[in-house]
Amino acid sequence: MFIMTYNPFGYEGIVIRVEADIRRGIPGIDISGLAAGAVREARERVRAAFRNSGFVFPNDRILINLAPAGVRKEGAALDLAIALAVMTAAGELPPALDTMVLGELELSGRVRPVRGTLAAAIAGREAGIRNFITPSANAAEAAILAGCNVAGVETLLDAVKAVRFLRENGRLPRYAARGGGSPAVSDRVLEPAEFGDVRGQARYKRALEIAAAGGHNLLVFGPPGSGKTMLARRLPAITPPLTEEEAITVTRLHSLAGFAVNGLIERPPFRAPHHSASAEGILGGGHSVRPGEISLAHFGALFLDEAPEFKVNVLQSLREPLEDRVITISRAENSVRLPADFQLLMAANPCPCGRLGIRPAASSGGESGEAGGAVYTTAETGCYCSGDEIARYWRKFGGALLDRMELRVPVNTPGIAELSHAPEESGEVVAARVKRAVEIQRKRFSGMNFRRNSGMDTAAIDRFCPLGGAALQAFTRAVEKFSVSGRAYHGILRVARTIADLEAADTIGVEHVMEAVQHRRQGDDPYDVFSV
Repeated sequence: MFIMTYNPFGYEGIVIRVEADIRRGIPGIDISGLAAGAVREARERVRAAFRNSGFVFPNDRILINLAPAGVRKEGAALDLAIALAVMTAAGELPPALDTMVLGELELSGRVRPVRGTLAAAIAGREAGIRNFITPSANAAEAAILAGCNVAGVETLLDAVKAVRFLRENGRLPRYAARGGGSPAVSDRVLEPAEFGDVRGQARYKRALEIAAAGGHNLLVFGPPGSGKTMLARRLPAITPPLTEEEAITVTRLHSLAGFAVNGLIERPPFRAPHHSASAEGILGGGHSVRPGEISLAHFGALFLDEAPEFKVNVLQSLREPLEDRVITISRAENSVRLPADFQLLMAANPCPCGRLGIRPAASSGGESGEAGGAVYTTAETGCYCSGDEIARYWRKFGGALLDRMELRVPVNTPGIAELSHAPEESGEVVAARVKRAVEIQRKRFSGMNFRRNSGMDTAAIDRFCPLGGAALQAFTRAVEKFSVSGRAYHGILRVARTIADLEAADTIGVEHVMEAVQHRRQGDDPYDVFSV
């Protein structure tokens, strides 16, 4: 006799068939099928749960096989399926056909919640399974998918009653409400703040608007207190909701990571890990290969505040996922691919002390050098850092990662005049423009393997970003003047396309190209782009 269950591993996971065989012999339980420690320990949990739930555990030799046998199984989510498989093999329970069972057992017989329930429901539905018995805390998560019959159970006894009810009535009892639920816990990590209540920093606001509309990567740098972090955390306020398909994918990833999910995550995620995060925490991994921050930011944004303080290997490991929009984690046994279609936001001080650009009352001497494309003289700025320290600080990014940042914004501390005047534009107006631009892109890229302008490959750029007349002339002169790389060449066109979409323009004009180059250009005067 067998029961179907699921073991989360990577993004797809594994649908497992729990087979039980009872034969005469010395009483005991053997578990085969590459069971890890927590799975092998299920023998004692199941035995105690039987006794404390009022059932008699078979006094025979029991063999549990977890198929496919060649794949390693981990975690305690198989407990409830093993218990029901033993009952079925002992003749105490009718077979639970077309049913997947999930849940960890306590010794008392209570059922504890597990991670990856939505992923289990998706994998089970693809395998033709329509009935799901889950912990009651996970029932709403499994019921997100239409066409799935879900019963949430509190105890082993509830699960037994559910199987018997299914056998007699052809459907599961309604132990839990179907669908709905409150917003996911992981979706409340950062509540969006009002975008329009920030005064000053017009160029930075514009860059965030373009980033939100096209999914572009953005680097902002400037002295402490200039509003870099405050504005970046307001990006979710102007980003439109996810589509239903995108929301299911994002919710699935958060479920696999172990977050409590009670409904679809409808808002694009905004992840802001601390700079002490490890490479595994950012990229994903572990024994069961859980999603990392770049996967939790799928269809959303990953914000690295104080970016140069992150480990160099962490920063450099972001390059491939930014290009491929997936992360491949290789292990000795196999490789796992996790979705990672995210936009990267990085904020940095201009130097380790943060005073580069702040003029002192008096200065003498000092070193000079270049950071982020801007020429500085430490004596003129009040900076306490040497030229070598500033160079080491910026070298952590590396040219390859910086080349992938399509928007680069230097900011200064706002003056009294900026802070005292009323906000220029409400967040609702900005959000409406972004929403319109995103809808244009969804329609344009319908049926393609990318969803935003930032994901366009060379063929799509040739098709959707044609330039003519003055726009082509301006773009050609800018490329020649600044000697941009091939990646930057295409990046400028992607940003120009987004700027045109924000104005609902069918064609890219010279003003769109000039603004795109301006957001890419760094130097003594960041507003000095080129003359036409």
